[in-house]
Amino acid sequence: MLLSGKTALITGAARGIGKAIAQCFAAEGADIAITDLAYDEVAQETEKELLATGIKAKAYASNAADFENAQAIVQQVAEDFGHIDILVNNAGITRDGLLMRMTEAQWDMVINVNLKSVFCMTKAVQPLMLRQRGGSIINISSVVGVSGNAGQANYAASKAGIIGFTKSVAKEIGSRNIRCNAIAPGFILTGMTASLPEEKLKQWTDQIPLRRGGTPEDVAKAALFLASDLSAYISGQVLHVCGGMTC
Repeated sequence: MLLSGKTALITGAARGIGKAIAQCFAAEGADIAITDLAYDEVAQETEKELLATGIKAKAYASNAADFENAQAIVQQVAEDFGHIDILVNNAGITRDGLLMRMTEAQWDMVINVNLKSVFCMTKAVQPLMLRQRGGSIINISSVVGVSGNAGQANYAASKAGIIGFTKSVAKEIGSRNIRCNAIAPGFILTGMTASLPEEKLKQWTDQIPLRRGGTPEDVAKAALFLASDLSAYISGQVLHVCGGMTC
C-alpha cells in the first residue's frame, strides 16, 4: 500500500494510460480523482471500477487546458477529498500530419491540450502543495518529445515543452519538498494503436530492443514509483518507458 492516505488527481483518466494509472494507484491505497472532458458512460464506468476497489473515487468533467476550469476543478477536488498529494498531467491528443500540410488549428489544438493543460493544472495545484510542504507532480511526455518524429511536429513540440516545464518546476518548488518528474512513454498499445494494421505494428516493434509494444500498465508502474516515497530523492527527471527505443 505505497500510496495509503494519499489523494491523486489524474487528468484524461477515463480510459487508456490515465485509467491504468488510476487503477494502479487505487490498488496501492490512494483515493482517486479523475478528470475527462465529459462525465459520460466511459468516465462513469471507470469511476465505478475504482470505487469497487474500496477507495474513495470521483470522476469530474473538466477541460484541463482551460485556466479558470483548472483552478475550479482543483479547488473542488481539494474540498471533496481534503487534500491533493499527487497530480498526474496525462491529458493529451494527437493531430498528426506533415508540417507542409498541418493547419494552424491542428498546431494550436495539440499545443493547447498537451502543454497548456500541464501549465494550468500545475499552477492550480501548486498553492495546495506549497501549504502542505509536499507533493509529487508527474507529467506524461513522450519519447517523441526527445527524439522527434516525422508527421508529429505539433505533438513532439508539446511533449518536448513538457520536459522543459518539468525541469523548471522541479527547481522552483523543490525546497518545499514538492517533486516534479516526467514519464516519456514509447510505443504503447492502447485503443489508439489497436486499429493499426499488423504490418505497421511489426514495423514499430522491430525497432524496439525488447521487441514488443508497451502496455498502459507499464507506464502506470513507472508513475507509481514516481508518486510514492520510493522516489523520494528523485525530481526533475524524465523516465523513459520505451523498451529501449531511445537508449
